Amino acid sequence: MTSAFARHTPTARSRFARGFTLIELMVVVAVVAILASIALPSYQDSVRKSRRAQAKADMVELAQRFERFHTVNNTYEGFWAGAFGAANASVASPSTQGATVAYLITSEATPNTFTLTSEPQGNQTQDTRCGTLGMTNTGVKSETGTGSLSDCW
Repeated sequence: MTSAFARHTPTARSRFARGFTLIELMVVVAVVAILASIALPSYQDSVRKSRRAQAKADMVELAQRFERFHTVNNTYEGFWAGAFGAANASVASPSTQGATVAYLITSEATPNTFTLTSEPQGNQTQDTRCGTLGMTNTGVKSETGTGSLSDCW
């Protein structure tokens, strides 16, 4: 009877061999933390770049609208009232309802020229590489950040 009882009782080794140790779990947590610390800044940089690209696309579209208005009216002044029925000279980017505003695009217009300025808003202000983007009616582009013009445009 002793031998049958001995076969069914778990030994100390098999009883503790199940599951993970605390050290193994801490190693996994450390590896995940290291990977997250590398991946998160890269992800945030990609989000900033995509928002910047959207602002540039919105500026080009707005410049095209200015040009169409100028073709019909022979002046850039009065664009906002003529195109949007509003006197304000700014638009949010992205312009999708409910989206987080990343840039505020403003304009200055004279009869013969216009200048568009896209100023970062909210989290996009951390984009020190390009900062505020600018564009004129002649296609001259500018940026106020630490990066080069070719990096930003």
